[in-house]
Amino acid sequence: MKFQNKFLGKKILVTGGLGFIGSSLVIRLINEGADVTIIDAMIPEYGGNLFNIDPVKQKVKINIGDIRDEKVMSQLVKGMDYIFHLAGQVSHVKSLTDPFPDIDINIKGTAILLESCKKFNKDVKIIRAGTRGQYGNAKLLPVNEEAPTNPKGIYEISQLTAEKMMSVYNEIHGIKSVQLRLTNIYGPRSQMKSSHFGVVNWFIRLAMDGEMIKVFGDGKIKRDFVYIDDCIDAMIVTALEEKCIGEIFNVGNDKPTNFLELVEVLCELRKDCKWEYAPFSPERAAQEPGDFYSDISKIRKFTGWEPDTGLKEGVQKSIDFYSKHKSQYWN
Repeated sequence: MKFQNKFLGKKILVTGGLGFIGSSLVIRLINEGADVTIIDAMIPEYGGNLFNIDPVKQKVKINIGDIRDEKVMSQLVKGMDYIFHLAGQVSHVKSLTDPFPDIDINIKGTAILLESCKKFNKDVKIIRAGTRGQYGNAKLLPVNEEAPTNPKGIYEISQLTAEKMMSVYNEIHGIKSVQLRLTNIYGPRSQMKSSHFGVVNWFIRLAMDGEMIKVFGDGKIKRDFVYIDDCIDAMIVTALEEKCIGEIFNVGNDKPTNFLELVEVLCELRKDCKWEYAPFSPERAAQEPGDFYSDISKIRKFTGWEPDTGLKEGVQKSIDFYSKHKSQYWN
């Protein structure tokens, strides 16, 4: 999507800006002419990677810091036109064994960001990335923004809590915000060392390494996969559209794909790809939400956005990127 220099000269803070989605957003904003500052705590295993911003490293300000640091945040929010809030603990799997980072980072960190804006920059607009996991099991497909929220883990509960806090500050304190519930985002610049942060990227790694991909159940569970460039388009277009303020939007795909289709694409693109069916473990069976795909009619109505990168194209772009930069993401 083209944004006609609407970010030219705008001051923008990106929390978690060295991670997968954050860095991709930073590169796009820099190319749109924005003045971008990153804050990222570079917590091990969370995906922060200085190489992620290599194409724009001379044009961006980097603060290795923590959104839970009130003094740091009170300074960073000053004078910003936009804040894209992407910092957080974003692994469902990790939250099952240690729920406290979710509570501390996702809830306390968001509260500190909001209080800093209330005290030092009430005119800023915040665009926050949440997760489709906030819904829990789908009662009706596709899932729209009015669906019940019944999250199944502390990670998803913490994300829903942060969303509720944003809404309160928007309504009561006038801190303008847009809330996004992201689905399965994949593509370049993701961490590729762990299976905890995105099934498509992890399948891509296994395919590239010639390792066995395990497809659970019958492989026909439906998901809506979204390529990273489409996700960034959604973030930017909702930031620019004034009528999006105070709203919640799904960022997903209303043309779902199942896991069999995903591995078929991978094996078409990588001839050494191999896969097998695998039974659900009791733990996985308890956590599996079943079919899920998003109703994106609301964001389409408000902004005209919809994903336009097909699965095969997105997977190919991802393979090309990781093949070229494998040493930066595998080691």
